[in-house]
Amino acid sequence: MSLLALPLLAFLSIFLTPTTAVSSSTLQLARSHSVTPNAGAPLSAWAASVAAQSAADTARIVSMLTSGAGPLTTRAKPKPKNRANPPVPIAPGRQILSIPNYIARAGLGTPAQTLLVAIDPSNDAAWVPCSACAGCAASSPSFSPTQSSTYRTVPCGSPQCAQVPSPSCPAGVGSSCGFNLTYAASTFQAVLGQDSLALENNVVVSYTFGCLRVVSGNSVPPQGLIGFGRGPLSFLSQTKDTYGSVFSYCLPNYRSSNFSGTLKLGPIGQPKRIKTTPLLYNPHRPSLYYVNMIGIRVGSKVVQVPQSALAFNPVTGSGTIIDAGTMFTRLAAPVYAAVRDAFRDRVRTPVAPPLGGFDTCYNVTVSVPTVTFMFAGAVAVTLPEENVMIHSSSGGVACLAMAAGPSDGVNAALNVLASMQQQNQRVLFDVANGRVGFSRELCTA
Repeated sequence: MSLLALPLLAFLSIFLTPTTAVSSSTLQLARSHSVTPNAGAPLSAWAASVAAQSAADTARIVSMLTSGAGPLTTRAKPKPKNRANPPVPIAPGRQILSIPNYIARAGLGTPAQTLLVAIDPSNDAAWVPCSACAGCAASSPSFSPTQSSTYRTVPCGSPQCAQVPSPSCPAGVGSSCGFNLTYAASTFQAVLGQDSLALENNVVVSYTFGCLRVVSGNSVPPQGLIGFGRGPLSFLSQTKDTYGSVFSYCLPNYRSSNFSGTLKLGPIGQPKRIKTTPLLYNPHRPSLYYVNMIGIRVGSKVVQVPQSALAFNPVTGSGTIIDAGTMFTRLAAPVYAAVRDAFRDRVRTPVAPPLGGFDTCYNVTVSVPTVTFMFAGAVAVTLPEENVMIHSSSGGVACLAMAAGPSDGVNAALNVLASMQQQNQRVLFDVANGRVGFSRELCTA
């Protein structure tokens, strides 16, 4: 069996420590600077499960960088409504749906049909499984267009049809617009439709999304996805007049099963004291959120990294993106090697054999240094131990939760700052003002 085929439920049972749901919205996390693993972890199974997630991350990165998104919509600053919008509760999808994405409750149609949709800032189109979908998860809820009084298909020849990747209009103008898309290791066919979409009490009338008809592969979130990228069919673009091309999220710890994280829409209600770095634009990958990472510290020491390995260059593809659908941070090979070596030098303990794609692992108690990502604009994001180390379920082994990207190819120079390193941070995406912000916020419960 290939590692990609390893069931995520097996990953959960081996890799994650069970948690108990609590009702409070925040939890004061212990800031321990040591790892004390227990002996006897099922290392071979854990290694295989982590390798499966690492392979899934790789497939995701390849697909989102080659999705061929359309051009950005107008860059004119929108005028959002002068009111705060209710925050949307979000939760890790691992414990609930066995997926790596973070999820929110969405109501689609009239009357609303509830789905747990993935929130993905590196994708544009929204799509949900529709009734009679071939290859969709039979045990998961799906959307029934015939049960919604406000659903309608989007015709070929419409502006929205021209914006989807690989549109299909075999019956010509006026017929239903179909399209094909790749997501991670899966492909699917969908029909473009419109209906009312509600995230908490934030209602969008006539939201454009894909109605899944045929799915191949097991990487598609079972109840659908809403893309928060920068392309023309993303949530950001479709609601720019309402939410001003601004959103933020706080991601709870991936072990949690609670909707204690929040997605905030619009400029009002965002943190007032938040350090921001410029948002960069890559015309070859217009949907992604690029930032200028200028250095990395391990402990108090700046890691010696060639600036060419960090520099933003749309031509070569180098640079750094923020992504919440990839779990483990991927650094360009020379960047990762420098960080890994500095981390090992600081820990000063012999490493255990590599496990599950991680090459800096320990099976004894070690003192864990902080890791700090430094960005243009004097912004520094310091990661506590919980965002730096990944633990086997029994605690027998702990590994540095980062890995090197591919050694060659178009993605070799890309750094992807992933969800585990963003946990318990408020991350602000202010596209209207061209900035990304970070602020520590404990949202795990």
